Amino acid sequence: MTQAIDKDRVLIFDTTLRDGEQSPGATMTHEEKLEIAELLDEMGVDIIEAGFPIASEGDFRAVKEIAERSKNSVICGLARANLTDIDRCWEAVQHAGKPRIHTFIGTSPLHRAIPNLTMDEMAERIHETVTHARNLCGNVQWSPMDATRTEWDYLCRVIEIAIKAGATTINIPDTVGYTAPVESADLIKRLIETVPGADEVVFATHCHNDLGMATANALAAVAGGARQIECTVNGLGERAGNTALEEVVMALKVRHDIMPWHTGVDSTKIMNISRRVATASGFAVQFNKAIVGKNAFAHESGIHQDGMLKNAETFEIMRPADVGLAASSLPLGKHSGRAALRAKLRDLGIDLADNQLKDVFVRFKDLADRKKEVYDEDILALVHAGEDAANDALQIKSLRVACGTGGPAEATLVMEVDGIEKTATQQGDGPVDATFKAVRELHPNKAHLQLYQVHAVTEGTDAQATVSVRLEEDGNIATGQSADTDTVVASAKAYVNALNRLLVRRGKTGQDRKEISYRDVS
Repeated sequence: MTQAIDKDRVLIFDTTLRDGEQSPGATMTHEEKLEIAELLDEMGVDIIEAGFPIASEGDFRAVKEIAERSKNSVICGLARANLTDIDRCWEAVQHAGKPRIHTFIGTSPLHRAIPNLTMDEMAERIHETVTHARNLCGNVQWSPMDATRTEWDYLCRVIEIAIKAGATTINIPDTVGYTAPVESADLIKRLIETVPGADEVVFATHCHNDLGMATANALAAVAGGARQIECTVNGLGERAGNTALEEVVMALKVRHDIMPWHTGVDSTKIMNISRRVATASGFAVQFNKAIVGKNAFAHESGIHQDGMLKNAETFEIMRPADVGLAASSLPLGKHSGRAALRAKLRDLGIDLADNQLKDVFVRFKDLADRKKEVYDEDILALVHAGEDAANDALQIKSLRVACGTGGPAEATLVMEVDGIEKTATQQGDGPVDATFKAVRELHPNKAHLQLYQVHAVTEGTDAQATVSVRLEEDGNIATGQSADTDTVVASAKAYVNALNRLLVRRGKTGQDRKEISYRDVS
């Protein structure tokens, strides 16, 4: 079937919920996946790879519900090259308005050795599995994993087989971030020129950032003829991450003079989803990250500041508003009302229902009483601070800490455990250690602390501290995050937040997350 291809349109295929979530420690809750999928759908992402349905019951449920809720985007699930995976994938995505099955197999010599298949045996499996997928779904994507290290003749052969079997999109993954821009462009160009039927399908690019060239490689592939970019919000992903959605979208927008292609993404929604993914994954965005980093539109140099005051274009190639960042701030403090808070939230791309606004406003007033001025970052931290807390099995009621140079720190914690209020006092090597020991006394657990990270949300001694905690227990990994003007309180809340997530995974999902061999997918 020949597809009508807009030669100037680049499709954005977001895999934050699949490849992004595979980044160790970035596992998201069911509710977070649904929320992020909704934001991606609203911002105009063309295809959302919602997960890997065969990986676990939790992944299956998330993909299925995202498919059922989708309004605009194609909803895609991933499947290995076997009939069981493909059937499970179709079961999850079939109720989407626009479903897609994405199936793959590793075609390089290194990857062929894993299932111990000859070239002919793998070719036969590709034909069988792509045919099966196409019989189920009219929209099928096929990927030769580690394509950039696959022999040229064999790569052409298996792509032709996949196209003849019914694949409508051919994705070329640089699975290990090995290629360079000139190679990326040349590979796509040669494949389109060489493989029979290539002009009837969409070619896609999927790049990893191991050598720091993912975005450059993706854009080079577009220059070579690819018309779909696989990417993730904030560049989240395994090892060094994936091509960053915000980078390719803004590069195509800002440098349209030399890259005459466009996407359907509403770039003004970028900052909001960047912040949401950072909170859900527990992976903070580095300050100097392109487009979405805290310093991306900050200027400290005197020369730069002088230039900015005279003409912002002297040192900014895009407007903050282009990515959803308010160019000027509306100062908020303890005298600000609900209307001002709602206006600020809307400036930040967040529209809350009345009951949600009421809850955030209470926390805002409490914070404003302790701070001279409440910044944008403070407000964003408040919005996410109370999410799902009402249903948590573990809830902190109060915390008192004594510490100093005269002896060990002591923490007295009052915590509600399954609706029962309990108190514990513990000493430790510092206030955070004492607090965590008190939590463990009230809720005994074997969780191993893999990460404890603190950073200030804003400037000043009254700044909110955002604390990220990552715990591992029996193969399950959960990340908790919280913000407070008291670092110890933020630490306690983040620790308890992570414990609650572990409880959810053990309880509500009915099983631990299965670990199957898909960590290096595409």
